Amino acid sequence: MFLTGGSVPKPGEISLAHCGVLFLDELPEFDRKVLEVLREPLENGEIHLSRARGQVCYPARFQLVAAMNASNEAYQGDDYYGSMASQGYLRKLSAPFLDRIDLHVEVPPLPSNVLVNAGETGESSASIRERVEQAVTRQRARQGCLNAQLNGRELEAICALNESDKAFMQGALDKLGLSARAYHRVLKVALTLSDLSQADLVERRHLMESLAYRKMEQKLAKAIGQG
Repeated sequence: MFLTGGSVPKPGEISLAHCGVLFLDELPEFDRKVLEVLREPLENGEIHLSRARGQVCYPARFQLVAAMNASNEAYQGDDYYGSMASQGYLRKLSAPFLDRIDLHVEVPPLPSNVLVNAGETGESSASIRERVEQAVTRQRARQGCLNAQLNGRELEAICALNESDKAFMQGALDKLGLSARAYHRVLKVALTLSDLSQADLVERRHLMESLAYRKMEQKLAKAIGQG
């Protein structure tokens, strides 16, 4: 499905999602080998296939969106991630795979009083779209591409952290055990948060929020290691 088999290679779901969104529901239900295939396109924006008749390379730069549900036991347990890991639910998600996902967002069950009194509305889609379009315009004007497409040197030059924030990030890297890849992804998310807020520079608050989106990665890694 992802790569397509056979002696004659054809674009699979990964390549068909190029310049679009690849949505995977119930992520841990996928075979681990299938998920590991995503590491190359998530890193390089392309996928290489080797067949008896030769090798081909397809473009595969997409936005990966994945979702997963926890069991009732996991929701009720004191250690949410540990409960999920103890059931083997997460063992298909490797650390290198999680390392390539920028945002890990937990959506807890809504309390009954919120469900019953659901009269309040949040920010409209139109308002969100306007902010995103402004951020995209800002990125293209500044560097000619989106933040996600910046290489390491370009990213660090644009972010230009002060000495205090550099020390803060060094401490965070050591404490969380983040890789160089994860560090640059944290900077990209922080830069995007800065663009969304129309800030002149990447500030400590942007770095802290970006790091908060890696929390799940650390908890999952710990839970899987202890499971």
